[in-house]
Amino acid sequence: MRISAPLAASILSLVLVAAPSARQAQQPAPPPQPSTQPPATAPAPPPAGQQPARSQQGPIRTGINFVRVDAIVTDKQGNPVLDLKPEEFQLTEDNKPQKIESFSVVKIDAESQAQAQLPTQIRSLEDEQREAARPDVRLFVLLLDDYHVRRGNDMAVRKPIVDFIQNQLAPADLVAIMYPLTPVTDLNFTRDRKGLISAVEHFQGRKFDYQPRNEFEEKYAYYPAATVEKIRNDVTMGALRGAAVRLGGLREGRKSIIFISEGFTSTLPPQLNDPVAALPRIGNPNRGNTNARGPGDTVEFFNQTDLLNDMRDVFDTANRQNTSIYAVDPRGLAAFEYDVNEAVGLTTDAKGLNASLDSLRILADNTDGRAIVNRNDLGAGMKQIIRDASGYYLIGYTSTQAPTDGRFHEIKVRVTRKNVDVRARKGYYAYTAEDAARASAPPAPSAPSEVTAALASVAEPPRGRAARFWIGMAKGPNGAPKVTFAWEPMPPDAQARGAESGASRVLLTATAPDGRPVFRGRIPEEGGAPPPSSPAPAAGNGAATPVASGASATFDAAPGQLQLRMVVENSHGQVMDSATQELTVPDFSKVQVSLSTPKVYKGRTARELQQVKANPDAPPIAERTFSRAERLLIRVDGYTADGSVPELSAKLLNRAGTSMADVPIQLGTPGQGIAELGLSSLAAGDYVIELDAKTGTGSAKELVAFKVSR
Repeated sequence: MRISAPLAASILSLVLVAAPSARQAQQPAPPPQPSTQPPATAPAPPPAGQQPARSQQGPIRTGINFVRVDAIVTDKQGNPVLDLKPEEFQLTEDNKPQKIESFSVVKIDAESQAQAQLPTQIRSLEDEQREAARPDVRLFVLLLDDYHVRRGNDMAVRKPIVDFIQNQLAPADLVAIMYPLTPVTDLNFTRDRKGLISAVEHFQGRKFDYQPRNEFEEKYAYYPAATVEKIRNDVTMGALRGAAVRLGGLREGRKSIIFISEGFTSTLPPQLNDPVAALPRIGNPNRGNTNARGPGDTVEFFNQTDLLNDMRDVFDTANRQNTSIYAVDPRGLAAFEYDVNEAVGLTTDAKGLNASLDSLRILADNTDGRAIVNRNDLGAGMKQIIRDASGYYLIGYTSTQAPTDGRFHEIKVRVTRKNVDVRARKGYYAYTAEDAARASAPPAPSAPSEVTAALASVAEPPRGRAARFWIGMAKGPNGAPKVTFAWEPMPPDAQARGAESGASRVLLTATAPDGRPVFRGRIPEEGGAPPPSSPAPAAGNGAATPVASGASATFDAAPGQLQLRMVVENSHGQVMDSATQELTVPDFSKVQVSLSTPKVYKGRTARELQQVKANPDAPPIAERTFSRAERLLIRVDGYTADGSVPELSAKLLNRAGTSMADVPIQLGTPGQGIAELGLSSLAAGDYVIELDAKTGTGSAKELVAFKVSR
């Protein structure tokens, strides 16, 4: 890496000496190192027909002193060299030889993938985890740093990125698109190339444009521009760390972050340092003044020191997760950092341009990535990203020093074969003694199985389904069980393509194990009228009594097994979707303490909430994703075999099953209650409400999982 500004070089050396020594992981995180190597030329693809493979795969090793290093070996023409043996590698830590304990060669052949069977589409978290673990799958996060890309330059970079997605990715590759404000929990890997391209085509740069576009940005939009720029730097570097951790959790092999950015700005020139960021040119006497002086070398020095220290945390995290950062500057061959109309002097402009380019080089060079900067042919650089991820060695060793000093330890990888080049990470930060004790401690207990099962129900139906369904059971007035069925149409963008219209009604058929019908009817009937004919008698339990109430129906059923078949129709009577579900109807009279299936409702206004509370037959909702502006209502009934009234209570759990707070329950008739929870104070994520019914002789519990969106 070439540090073009002497100031940046001196700061960099200071950061490496003065930075905190505590580190939280064993994986490498090198200090910035100057590099005089030119970009490697594009290596040739593997021979046609070569199958993706890992050779000489050793056992997976773990431990606080076990270090993994991936190494890229190329010949002098830049072609990959993938036939080396473990004995041809020499590995040292702080110049002390280390014994290689695990060794594998990762080879990926896009041509073979294209000729093979189409890869599995990612429809769930389980699909994502299973596919990401495959050795022939390359993993990429495409971080579109709109905070640090000029409007106009975003258009220039779209074509090479789209070409990368269309022509460079192999069918099995997984890619996630991310912006600086994208939560890591929303980072989903996909093989949907059209969706990726659509996201790239809507990318808009916002560098030096501080107009707020969301609630988070509203909070600081009226701070000084220099403060807002610092916040944007922090947010983007937080996104880089989060992306690295997300990738590191998927597998140990090489992963890549493609960072589309023009680099970070540590000190704004006075011409752009407006007192109110969202109101440019108001109150800034230096606007348009090319002779305005900056804050001075001392302020610039410390600003750059802070920035480089923050970047060190980024590449420390990336190296711990075995993730490389490829920085792509959309400006191509950049000549200026600032626009002509911003009246920044040439000296200041050149210093700012060099500093922003150096920030990209630092991130790339210290994570075994590449900085694709100062070149108009971005497409060639994007191809190099693919080639680096297509063939490499994954080497592991246990440190003979077993350091717990929290300091940087240099790693060198060499090979005995002549006329080849080796690229590998430069080292790692060791655990401190406190970190080692935490890492060696027993793992925290996992969430209880019932909490995990409840959270699984939060998942959206697979894309292309026409409706969501909810099925609940309760004790009827005569003591017999009753089943309530409710449904909701999926949003139009989630339904199957080509559907002429949305879901209009559901034909529900319930049958007993011997094939006898328990209920059959459309929900709702045309015109909202009740079913024209009475449904068949329930097996062993008299006549069913359907209740038409919006998109729900209730009918009697005998205890035991029941099969439900749901056929979704549009307004023309055409079948859009169908599903079958088996359920067991409980005998409430024989259980000491039991609960009905909780009914879930939501509302934004007091009037909406009051209407739900006042109507015991209000149809419940099947959706389980809510916004912070909404309130959650849950209606539940408690029963006992002897007719006594159980005590009802509720509490909020996090996704690990840990209690967060009690949820108040408003009691109605004996044994009936409504739990109400405001969501404004909850962070985005998954939660569970635990409902309990207790008597002196027993208890029962039901869990309701839900998701709070941003």
